[in-house]
Amino acid sequence: MEIKGSVAVITGGGNGIGEAVAKYFTRNGAKVVIVDMVQANIDRVVKDIKDMGGEVIGVQANVSSEADTAKFIKAAVDAFGQINIAVACAGIIRDGTMLTLDKETGKVSKKMGLDKWQPVIDVNLTGTFLTLRDSAEAMVNGGWPGLLVTISSINKEGQVGQLNYSSTKVADALLPKIMVGEFLLRGIRNIRCVGIAPGYTGTPLLLGMNQEALKSLLNDVHLGRLIEPEEIASLIGHCVANEAINATTLEITGGLCYSKGIAK
Repeated sequence: MEIKGSVAVITGGGNGIGEAVAKYFTRNGAKVVIVDMVQANIDRVVKDIKDMGGEVIGVQANVSSEADTAKFIKAAVDAFGQINIAVACAGIIRDGTMLTLDKETGKVSKKMGLDKWQPVIDVNLTGTFLTLRDSAEAMVNGGWPGLLVTISSINKEGQVGQLNYSSTKVADALLPKIMVGEFLLRGIRNIRCVGIAPGYTGTPLLLGMNQEALKSLLNDVHLGRLIEPEEIASLIGHCVANEAINATTLEITGGLCYSKGIAK
């Protein structure tokens, strides 16, 4: 499948990795649909893409809502006649440990509440599922060649303080294998699914963090720097073109090795 002439739906397309993916697809000749919760972010990215000479629409939507998912899928088909690529970039974090202990008594003083657990599950996992499910439905019914992309994370391996986030990302990493297995079972041959698991990436969240803490994180990265969102976008572009990449999740970390503490 070629990017040129295809139609790509990108959730979380108003910033970070999603924005980079949308602009990469535009530069390579795709028509794009920007889905995001924040209208100001949608407007900015849509303007940038139009200034690049690209074809684009923006849809404000909550990816955890079935009604909103149906809305942006319909908008994509109404505007461009098909959907070929769906990239589920929408994601949030609500970090914290499951239990916090009182320093004096050693007893539990606080627990991770559902206010931190459920929104992360809703957006990162349910939102990904709905986006890919309804995109796949459109691709099957339309007979269009398609690629579904989940955005996992290296934190799928497990990150202390991110029980909620890591749980969603390990699930997102597994979705491609199960989905493609179901496609095979049902005789659906026109759709592939792959996952992308970035390491530490140069998004506003990490760029704005304490620089000493960031430097400490990068000590474990062989390249010694953050991954650029554009590098992730180009990997997704490679997955579009290479149909042998299917039913798997690819890591792009710059060589994250967790080498601290290992004797040299």
